[in-house]
Amino acid sequence: QVQLVESGGGLVQAGGSLRLSCAASGRTFRRYGMGWFRQAPGKERESVAAITWSGRSTYYTDSVKGRFTISRDNVKNTVYLELNSLAPEDTAVYYCAAGYFMGVTNDREKYDFWGQGTQVTVSS
Repeated sequence: QVQLVESGGGLVQAGGSLRLSCAASGRTFRRYGMGWFRQAPGKERESVAAITWSGRSTYYTDSVKGRFTISRDNVKNTVYLELNSLAPEDTAVYYCAAGYFMGVTNDREKYDFWGQGTQVTVSS
């Protein structure tokens, strides 16, 4: 069982930056692939980024490539999402998720545990 708690969201102007953190409980954190998803009002939850248990492989959806960076610290049981060059269309609730699978995936169905989410609002 893994419990996930996100933090770091907030209100930022367009062009600004934020760093989201997701703290995980449980000694088996290092075994899980991790992902960040987001959900804007009236839209489906979409994958943003993902990272393998080792941190060696990552995935980004096209709209955030070059702007967002996912990383993890298996000693601190934490995964991060660095958000740069933010735009109003990045406004959403951001969720981290954990799944026990090989490789890296953006498939929501592969993730077993989810955090409560943290709001990111980007003003124009």
